[in-house]
Amino acid sequence: MYREWKAGAPTTPQIASLEELTPAETAKAEASITYEKADEQAWNEIEVHLRAMPPYDMQDLVAGLLKALGYHIEWVSPPGKDGGIDIIAHTDPLGTQAPRIKVQVKGGSQRIDVQTLNSFLAVVDSGDVGLYVSVGGFTRDAEEAARKQTSRKITLINAERLVELWIEAYGKLDQKSRQRLPLSPIYFLTPED
Repeated sequence: MYREWKAGAPTTPQIASLEELTPAETAKAEASITYEKADEQAWNEIEVHLRAMPPYDMQDLVAGLLKALGYHIEWVSPPGKDGGIDIIAHTDPLGTQAPRIKVQVKGGSQRIDVQTLNSFLAVVDSGDVGLYVSVGGFTRDAEEAARKQTSRKITLINAERLVELWIEAYGKLDQKSRQRLPLSPIYFLTPED
């Protein structure tokens, strides 16, 4: 989110000093700098927290998020070999309605490549939906492979999307889930364009 915005944001001309500005321009420039620094620092702290999270805590975080989004969790993999699936969820409480959702969760900073994605796709049946959550993100090849899927539905969720969904569902998360990624909004007067 922030990195994409920052990369596409127009560059502001360099100002020799704030003394060259009117008081209103100075206040606006200072507010803009403060907002950008706070936004970047907040994102960096969240990203570091997610990347350092132990694998089974990350798995539980995603299961809690899915539950808050209205899905019913059938199974969360215990420690040990999981056969390529970390979570199984359903759209209904009994798991009788399609689709079944198979989830793979990866923390850390490693980007998921197309070979790793294909290993997951091998366990996603045609009637299933695959959800791959990777804090480190995905390579372009993996993203392209996911988009080209025709027989299996696959959704890729990187750290930015995970946090967006977390914020969206925060009010519905149980207390234990909130403790895994506790967020608090801080309101700033956003700089005008």
